[in-house]
Amino acid sequence: MADEDRRHAFEALLQTHGRIVFKVAAIYARGQEDRRDLGQEIALQLWRSFGSYDPSRPFSTWMYRVALNVGLSHARRERERPCPLDEKLIDTLGGGTPIDEPDERLGALARAIESLGPLERALILLYLDELSHAEIGAVLGMSESNVGTRIARLKQRLRRNITDETITHTQRRTPWNSTT
Repeated sequence: MADEDRRHAFEALLQTHGRIVFKVAAIYARGQEDRRDLGQEIALQLWRSFGSYDPSRPFSTWMYRVALNVGLSHARRERERPCPLDEKLIDTLGGGTPIDEPDERLGALARAIESLGPLERALILLYLDELSHAEIGAVLGMSESNVGTRIARLKQRLRRNITDETITHTQRRTPWNSTT
């Protein structure tokens, strides 16, 4: 009966925090089928590791740690850049309906995040999911001050990349920059 109770507890926690699996799979996998496979791999590893979960700590922090480790391992195995985030996927991650005409800034942000390394993607995912620096540190095994420093640098880098892309994109669209 203890195994049955354990399974029910796991299923309830997975149901409550399942979006974490989808977010991590979306960051580290290419294509819908690959995302689905990675999501299943994450869920399987969560189940295998469930015995190590300490109920006195937040489940979401533990879940992020396991999911991100699986995602990072997947990225290393693939030996490719992590997947590009398509705008429709980003639009639906917030839980709302997809935006028909996405803001150009959202697309620029997606492309800027796409250019990050796997660990940086994990860091920005957790930051955008509004975890505290302490929670991010617990998930990624970093000190709270290291998290703060890395986030500040990442924000600067993303801001610079988005600004550069916007300038380049605007220059391409202006009629006076035309070479014809």
